[in-house]
Amino acid sequence: MKRPPAEGSPLLALHGAVKTFGPVVALADGTIELRSGEIHALVGENGAGKSTLVKILAGLHHPDAGDFRIEGAPQAFRSVADSKAAGISVIYQEPTLFPDLTVAENIFIGRQPKGPTGLISRSMMREQAAELFARLGVPIDPDRAAEGLSIADQQIIEIAKAISMDARVLIMDEPTAALSGVEVERLFTVARALRERGAAIMFISHRFEEVFDLSDRITVMRDGRYISTVRTADATVEGIVKQMVGRDVDQLFPKTEAVIGDPVLQVRGLTSAGVFRDIDLEVRAGEIVGLAGLVGAGRSEVARAVFGVDGYDSGSVEMDGRPLQKNNVQRAIDAGIGFVPEDRRKQGLVMELSVARNATLALRKTLARFGLISGAHERRVAAEWSQRLHVKTGSMDYAVSTLSGGNQQKVVLAKWLSTEPRLLIVDEPTRGIDVGTKSEVHRLLSDLAGQGIGILMISSELPEVLGMADRVVVMCEGRVTATLDRSEATPESVMHAATHAHEATTEVSA
Repeated sequence: MKRPPAEGSPLLALHGAVKTFGPVVALADGTIELRSGEIHALVGENGAGKSTLVKILAGLHHPDAGDFRIEGAPQAFRSVADSKAAGISVIYQEPTLFPDLTVAENIFIGRQPKGPTGLISRSMMREQAAELFARLGVPIDPDRAAEGLSIADQQIIEIAKAISMDARVLIMDEPTAALSGVEVERLFTVARALRERGAAIMFISHRFEEVFDLSDRITVMRDGRYISTVRTADATVEGIVKQMVGRDVDQLFPKTEAVIGDPVLQVRGLTSAGVFRDIDLEVRAGEIVGLAGLVGAGRSEVARAVFGVDGYDSGSVEMDGRPLQKNNVQRAIDAGIGFVPEDRRKQGLVMELSVARNATLALRKTLARFGLISGAHERRVAAEWSQRLHVKTGSMDYAVSTLSGGNQQKVVLAKWLSTEPRLLIVDEPTRGIDVGTKSEVHRLLSDLAGQGIGILMISSELPEVLGMADRVVVMCEGRVTATLDRSEATPESVMHAATHAHEATTEVSA
């Protein structure tokens, strides 16, 4: 277990935290030290373990192992209340205030000040709320209802609530994702003021320009493990990115060369207000296009719009040169599109139905004779694809819920491959499955491309994108920020485009 370099006594210290959920190791070495009067950035790829570490500090998860101390005293939080009592407050990206209550009522809910008669004093509540906002330098009316407040104002209210509870540690988890430039600067002004008053602030962000502008130190995590802690003044964007993604593409990605043909999918100017804008995208026969980006970039939303699950405001989608009607899944299927969604259990499968029924769901019209479907015919078709994909099950009649995650994913793939698609959209194709099965899925995708099927692969795992894609399209905050050929796509180039780091590099390095 590595530890941060010693720089005096930390206010909060978490070393070697471990958290598992069944066979899944969410955190193998959660380590961070926060000091009073410091803004400490925590960075890492999706799946690096940041959220699990935050939930341990917030009292939502109890670690299986590790050493957790505040001012040197051992801690063992069993609830969120324990965390708050210890002076820790988490400011989330989208706070959850009670919309029908006033701002002041939201700040003091459950802790309302009382007057001499023992009754709640609304005047005292207003005065104390006004004092909090004055300390933060933010003009918010304590008497206005929370409903209709901007995300930025809601976050300031959560900060005011934390101060009112004497919080000494504030954790800001992706607080700027939904804010405008002016709102971000106001939040940063508040954060710096809190730092000057001695608070310890942990700031989680994928935006490097913000990390370098705001933080005093940076801790990097990767694959659930602590990697390093460095003073921001001594760091570079390139160095942090390399530590975040420092993995080599190996035999896990059996990519074979395929003959790439004409375009099967062409997306032009696709826009959905507030979700994504002006998306241009092309997938050719035999080509694997990796759609990369961080959580919230809009990748899944674009895929859902292409497949007709969601609508869009403007732009066009064409399959094989023919316009595709929007918001119509059946037309997308008829045009030759298959869609393996991110959440296979909720969106890709009907868990209580059999393996055979799930594997043939997209073929109901084809299999039906006079409105009836033969169970034997259904099982024969399902068995054929299950054998091709090496689905491990005792019977085609078993409920799909009895299968492992990897085999469930194969059943979803079987469902769409049985339709003989021209284009297969796969959203996080290997999430939650073991390494061996990942390799099988990668080999299958490579084989399908070799058969001339175009594949649009959405993945948050950089090694998967770099190992499997012929081209990489990178999204950030609802727009395409880079399109890279396989030879151009590196961990650094993809992460730069996914985090706006290309905008920060020049300024930071200057």
